[in-house]
Amino acid sequence: MRVLVVEDEARYAAGLRDGLEAEGFAVDVARDGVDGLWLAREHTYDAIVLDIMLPGLNGYRVCRALRGEGDWTPILMLTAKEGEWDEVEGLDTGADDYVTKPVSYAVLLARLRALLRREARQRPAVLAAGDLRLDPAVRTVSRAGREIEVTARELAVLEFLLRRAGEAVSKQTILDQVWGDDFEGDPNIVEVYVRRLRNKVDRPFGRESLRTVRGHGYRLVRDDG
Repeated sequence: MRVLVVEDEARYAAGLRDGLEAEGFAVDVARDGVDGLWLAREHTYDAIVLDIMLPGLNGYRVCRALRGEGDWTPILMLTAKEGEWDEVEGLDTGADDYVTKPVSYAVLLARLRALLRREARQRPAVLAAGDLRLDPAVRTVSRAGREIEVTARELAVLEFLLRRAGEAVSKQTILDQVWGDDFEGDPNIVEVYVRRLRNKVDRPFGRESLRTVRGHGYRLVRDDG
């Protein structure tokens, strides 16, 4: 899943990014409201963590603009401001939840997951292709009824491919969605993770679900028979 963090405090934003990426999320970070609004308009996110006190445009205005354009991506507002009227204003502009800093990372993560679960009506509870299954809520993968151990990043790659099952997806698209736009490492990392997944979810079961599309990328077939 892809999350946008809009936070002007550099250390706090970096901590959120590192923590969420460790959980398998792809994270983009904006340091002001103008850039945050632009990213939210240009990309599709599963959730937005939005600070209120931002340079350029404050969080209230960013939230109000997105809702006015019909963008209902779940928004968790994050602020150092206290007081019930600040919370009321945040929720009235269209935010889904509101957390006051300082807040423990564990609590913030739990609130974020709760927002994502509320969107379950728009997503299948379990992603499946043939007998390959991935449960995003409990973060488990299984095939033919047998649970398969995967890392957080492997799970993120497989989840993205399952959500696009049957489609040819470019390596760059996978890189952007799973690692994020600011990834500066070797783009061949996608091939490494696809190979790892094949060794875990395909070869032990005699399957070929993860197919290479020459000159383009990969496709996860819905049922390889």
